[in-house]
Amino acid sequence: MPRVNTQNIIAAPFDEVWKMAQDVEKMPTYMPDLVSVKILEESVTSSVTRRVVTEWTGRIKQFNRNINWVEEDIWNSDEKICHFWQIRGDYADYRGTWKFIPHEGSTQALLEIDYMIEIPLLGALMQKVVKKLMQENCDTMLSCLKTEAEK
Repeated sequence: MPRVNTQNIIAAPFDEVWKMAQDVEKMPTYMPDLVSVKILEESVTSSVTRRVVTEWTGRIKQFNRNINWVEEDIWNSDEKICHFWQIRGDYADYRGTWKFIPHEGSTQALLEIDYMIEIPLLGALMQKVVKKLMQENCDTMLSCLKTEAEK
């Protein structure tokens, strides 16, 4: 399964970045290829974990199409990590982790996504294009979070 990952140092306190990353419904306001995010379910599963189910719509402008999925996120405040995976949607498989590390008054953010997407008529060459687009999206997500947090 293809994997993309990225990391960034965000010049903002950990608590602010952690809170912003969990405010997924706001992400479409600062991420250009994200059309919408809607929280469907939310619960606190323990003193350190929060479970959120969200519906996402992203835009793949290069293919002139939207991509939709519902994912489950488990935010663990002790480990400073979020594990997420698709429950249903356009990906054949989609899962990953966000990790946040306090870093000298800033925050190091790491994002890793494993995915499989099956778009009719996409051969091996086009899968390389899709991987490039997924990597760009992963990079953009952290870059946009960084820009927003550093305002």
